[in-house]
Amino acid sequence: MRVAVHQPQYIPWLGYFHKMASCDLFVFLDDVQYKKREFQNRNKIRAPDGSLWLTVPVVTKGLYEQKISNVEIDNSRGWRAEHLKSIETNYARAPYAARYLEYFENLYNTPHRRLSDLNLETIRFIAGEFGVKTPSRFASEFGLVSASTRRIVDICLKLGADEYLSGAGGRDYLDEKLFEENGIRLVYQEFVHPVYHQVFGGFEPYMSAIDIIFNEGAHARDYIRK
Repeated sequence: MRVAVHQPQYIPWLGYFHKMASCDLFVFLDDVQYKKREFQNRNKIRAPDGSLWLTVPVVTKGLYEQKISNVEIDNSRGWRAEHLKSIETNYARAPYAARYLEYFENLYNTPHRRLSDLNLETIRFIAGEFGVKTPSRFASEFGLVSASTRRIVDICLKLGADEYLSGAGGRDYLDEKLFEENGIRLVYQEFVHPVYHQVFGGFEPYMSAIDIIFNEGAHARDYIRK
């Protein structure tokens, strides 16, 4: 069984769903420390001058070591209206705008208290549009106290996995020998970002995956299997 592990991100990019589609079980790494300025609470969408960051404000004061699963959204700020307006403005002319704008209207009209709940909602919706049906679990289920590569290996052992699918960046920090010692084959994700139609001129890669579904609709699922 091939397992992949990743933090729950906000409206993730295309490669995130390629990773989900390429494994037998996907584990949301929800019990590690939340990190600022990463993709757990923000992502990019296409805009006329390139890209635009959508950032979910979160409560961090005095909570520097909080786990991802505990992070609360700062709903005292008008971020939901801002995100919806940005999506409506930049994708109004997208071929599949009528299909998806209603979903995002409902999403941003529904208050979420925890960041992880919001992220999981968007991940599961986009995964469904891609036809990704990979089952998932949460790392917090296992009550592990190990860290770094040891934690990943322990998750694999808990699940009886014999193969671990890592993102390409894992080459820079994973202890490959630890996988070998525990009888787990380490495989690195191979994903070449496709070029597809975007509303504005030119092409900007590494946008949130909502960019491709607004522009390609159901055809977007073809791109994560190439």
